[in-house]
Amino acid sequence: MKPNMRLFIAINFNNNTKSRLLTLRDELEQKSEKGKFSLPENLHLTLVFLGECDFKKAAVIKAVMDSINIIPFEITIDQMGCFKRDNGDIWWAGIQENKPLLDLQNQLTDKLIMSEFMLEKRKYSPHITLGREIITNAQSQSIESFSENVSAFQLMKSERINGKLTYTAIYEKELNCFHN
Repeated sequence: MKPNMRLFIAINFNNNTKSRLLTLRDELEQKSEKGKFSLPENLHLTLVFLGECDFKKAAVIKAVMDSINIIPFEITIDQMGCFKRDNGDIWWAGIQENKPLLDLQNQLTDKLIMSEFMLEKRKYSPHITLGREIITNAQSQSIESFSENVSAFQLMKSERINGKLTYTAIYEKELNCFHN
């Protein structure tokens, strides 16, 4: 029996975007009493969370990713906010409304459901998690916006290695430069 992997599909960022996100995270950390702040290498934009999958399911996920036909697009990060939680809030950097991003996420979700994956039913809310369990007096706010061109997305494996949450890209799909 082969072990399961905890998987999700995400957009990873270039170093410039990561640097800007780290500045936001660090500013938030300075204003916070406590929290678990995202590691630099773990900053990403989740498209679909898949949960525990075996190698057979991972092969289906890769085939679904390969079937996506969307041209590269730009995303803009323009706000900071939080999801309220009793044990401390989840703080995030938010993405400006973006039709190509939603099209990508919808195509993935629809095709995965047709392939018999059980996915969360809640509305997609694109965000980049900066930290969890955060107690702070910081306020949700608009920020000086910055953008990145998205030309690929990845299948990511989530695991604890030596007690550290680690995300590893195990497959990548380049976006098409033009529609067929």
